[in-house]
Amino acid sequence: MLKRYFVLMAIALSTCFSVYAEEEAAPKLAYFTLEPDLTTNFFTQGNKLGYIQVRIDIMVASTADLPIIELHQPLIRDAVIELLGQQSEDTIKTLSGREDLRKTLVEQLNEILLPETGRTIIADLLFTKYLYQ
Repeated sequence: MLKRYFVLMAIALSTCFSVYAEEEAAPKLAYFTLEPDLTTNFFTQGNKLGYIQVRIDIMVASTADLPIIELHQPLIRDAVIELLGQQSEDTIKTLSGREDLRKTLVEQLNEILLPETGRTIIADLLFTKYLYQ
């Protein structure tokens, strides 16, 4: 009876440890918010200037990547402002244009960060605030 108890306990403990090891091996997604909000102008069809203000959350595959994003935040902010300033009014104001802009930002930011970090850091990007005028 005692032997059966020890065998059952050994099986239960090994199951617990294997589940714990799998949880630690799985990467945990993390977000970094670029603060303060980014504001720039964009091309319009008339004589008026268009303005856009965005708040961006950058999704990384692991919490260990957050310090890397924080370190390179000035480079990221500059690239985002530059890309936003090159957009047309149609791109800024349409949902499909906003989605294309989001995808382009992910690709370009990863290209810019690749020489600095040696790997792709950004998994995705979210506009948590998107105002234009």
